[in-house]
Amino acid sequence: MKWKKLGHIFNPTTWNDGIDRPWMKTHSQCTHAQILDEVVRIYFSCRPKNDENGFAKSYTTFLDLDKNNLTKIVRVSNNPIISLGELGTFDEFAVYPSCTIRHEDKILLYYAGWTRCQSTPFNTSIGLAISENNGKTFNRIGPGPILSAGIHEPFVLSGPKVRKFNNKWYMFYLAGTKWVDYKGKPEIIYKNRLAISTDGINWERHNKNIIPDILGENECQAGPDVFYKDGNYHMYFAYREGLDFRNTPGRGYKIGYATSSNLLDWERKDEEAGISYSEEGWDSTMHHYPHVFELDGNHYMTFNGNDFGKYGFGLAILEDEK
Repeated sequence: MKWKKLGHIFNPTTWNDGIDRPWMKTHSQCTHAQILDEVVRIYFSCRPKNDENGFAKSYTTFLDLDKNNLTKIVRVSNNPIISLGELGTFDEFAVYPSCTIRHEDKILLYYAGWTRCQSTPFNTSIGLAISENNGKTFNRIGPGPILSAGIHEPFVLSGPKVRKFNNKWYMFYLAGTKWVDYKGKPEIIYKNRLAISTDGINWERHNKNIIPDILGENECQAGPDVFYKDGNYHMYFAYREGLDFRNTPGRGYKIGYATSSNLLDWERKDEEAGISYSEEGWDSTMHHYPHVFELDGNHYMTFNGNDFGKYGFGLAILEDEK
């Protein structure tokens, strides 16, 4: 496959439509598209300025793209679509909107909720919220997560991408495998995994990594998004070095690629991903959170760039369909 970049679509650090959004000053991470009648709605997480202690929070909101010109922003929501969790809940400090999926007359939002810890900086679990007003706002199905740490997955769970194939629900997500003490600071290592459901709420985990490492045991994998095309299943995901990745060129997130005939066994083919860093600019040192959606017979990819999506997201189109 080969992807043609269509541009840097949204930058929250420079966006100005005359409306002050104190909860959206940086980042548009974890983009996910929902096709509506007149627009393509892109959900994402954003951040206000860090608090007086240097801690960040993350809210979920959306913007609408012109269906006939996906590089044109029609509007940006004036408010978050869901509140942060209550005191002590798993999503007290952040809601990351990894996936939306339409089911009957509702839209389901699968998200990662973050809470703060002491020995490690955070823990994450997977939550579910539902919209009954066509995706404008969402309500949790309950105060707790639908997927969290367990016997075989004792650490963070995040990045859920849910698709329905053959009357079953498939959730591709990341699960932490260990925390590593690196230069006096804890770093989490995580791998892509799979769970299957018949109702989208109760999940059976496979409890094993589904993508082989190429960077060694401390490789981190995240955000696996799967779609079906030409008789095969295709997965795009992000991967990076587990340690010393923040400010070291070449060790940050890149976009990986794998294929499968049965959704269970995956062959990694990163060399065929068809997308790479730009020579300069907003996505010259990092690519992550890839999401693929289909519109009018074409496949598009939204993805984040440098500094973990601080400067927004871009859009690409699968070239062999043009």
